[in-house]
Amino acid sequence: MSAVGPPTLEQVAARAGVGRGTASRVINGSSQVSPRTREAVLQAVADLGYVPNQAARALVTRRTGMVALVIAESEERIFGEPFFAGVVRGISAELADASRQLVLSLVQSAEQADRLHGFLSPAHVDGVLALSIHDDGALPVDLSARGIPTVLGGRSERWPEASYVDVDNRAGARTAVQHLLKRGRRTVATVTGPQGMTAGRDRRDGYGDALRDAGLAADPALVAEGDFSEASGHAATRALLERRPDLDAVFAASDLMALGAIRALREAGRSVPGDVAVVGFDGIPRAASHEPPLTTVVQPLDRLGREMARMVLRHVEGTPGGPEQLVLPVELAVGGTS
Repeated sequence: MSAVGPPTLEQVAARAGVGRGTASRVINGSSQVSPRTREAVLQAVADLGYVPNQAARALVTRRTGMVALVIAESEERIFGEPFFAGVVRGISAELADASRQLVLSLVQSAEQADRLHGFLSPAHVDGVLALSIHDDGALPVDLSARGIPTVLGGRSERWPEASYVDVDNRAGARTAVQHLLKRGRRTVATVTGPQGMTAGRDRRDGYGDALRDAGLAADPALVAEGDFSEASGHAATRALLERRPDLDAVFAASDLMALGAIRALREAGRSVPGDVAVVGFDGIPRAASHEPPLTTVVQPLDRLGREMARMVLRHVEGTPGGPEQLVLPVELAVGGTS
């Protein structure tokens, strides 16, 4: 008696009442089948317990089923800051829905970037997502020249023709500062994000837009740069208080920096929002649970990740004819710090 082996694609096709080619197209995610056919094939896969041979599929489709997420930050920041968790959660969920595997790669040096560049090839991954882009970083984003679809998480002035998904950083910052001005604040300081990142510059530009709209002159003494971390928000706010002790509001370009700013203000004997109002940017869970709740510009982190994944998958399938660029709206959530 011959041993019974694992179910085959032919058996799946026979059970679903379709041809082998049709069953293969469904299993490989093709859109060139009807919903009824897809449902029949997927039901047959479930009934038989069929598991596709990934190696064989890769030989036929020339795809690996893998998408790399490259983040140009330290492990401490990636695993310690809620921004990354929110975006990665969205990316992971969307890729899982599409039966793709996520490969996480961290880049902190030019040497690491060189090694990664050797790995990121069509033989290993179908597409690349890149997050936290620095202008002077060593992130290998010239991958499109090697035939690898690449999508950036955030607009980059260094690669203006790249496909990306971003949030409206400039408009969000402008809204935040306008809110402070409407509350009667007139000496509004800002803790900016890194000026080597487009997002950091956009949020600083939004701060400047709101001041100009209100007829207020920009004052360099009211500007201090941070790196999106809580510690940098604390240090920058202490410096701002030394230069301009009369400041009555702070717009911080991230929620973590806003929380650091509040701590520095309280250490200096300033009440929030009585003496100094504070607004952040991100909408992380700690913003809502803070006492009082932080006023913040909420960016849709989960959707940002999902849209990045959807975009790169469209490029893997060859759907768009060129670069795609999507900017998502943000929303001000008014809490008790302003």
